[in-house]
Amino acid sequence: MRNRVRIIGGAWRSRWIVFPSRKDLRPTPDRVRETLFNWLGQDLTGCSCLDLFAGSGALGFEAASRGAKRVVMVERDAATFRALQASRAALAADAVELKRADALEFLQADADLYDVVFLDPPFRADYLPRLWSLLPRHLAPGALVYCESSARPGTREGWQTWKQGRAGRVLYQLLKRIQP
Repeated sequence: MRNRVRIIGGAWRSRWIVFPSRKDLRPTPDRVRETLFNWLGQDLTGCSCLDLFAGSGALGFEAASRGAKRVVMVERDAATFRALQASRAALAADAVELKRADALEFLQADADLYDVVFLDPPFRADYLPRLWSLLPRHLAPGALVYCESSARPGTREGWQTWKQGRAGRVLYQLLKRIQP
């Protein structure tokens, strides 16, 4: 069946989440999520996570499945947001908070700190250059930022690439903020 993705680890391992067809919605593939959560460590107990462009919810639900105490998932599209609500209910994902908002507007209004931030914006929307300056005030000490893009993002002053990989046309990176 199309438009579904499997959670690959944690309490909800092998459970499926369903999402609507949308032009720019491309869930992070299993192999990439497996690599990412190997980098992060399999257990996210106690972590606060932000999935800024939630889409299918694959990254946020994966984090919650692995014990994150709080996962804020931000999604602008109404149909995709409804699918996230249905997945949250089906999984009884109490640690997941859903916010229907534009990612940039959410960051400008939100005052919380996060240990892990997932950035998987629509590739054609060119969000990344606008996000780098907004993110630092949302990062807890030692926070990591996961980023997916179709090409290597431009130089980001104050950021260090900790790990990176490529899967087909997708470049994925785990970044750390360099403290001045």
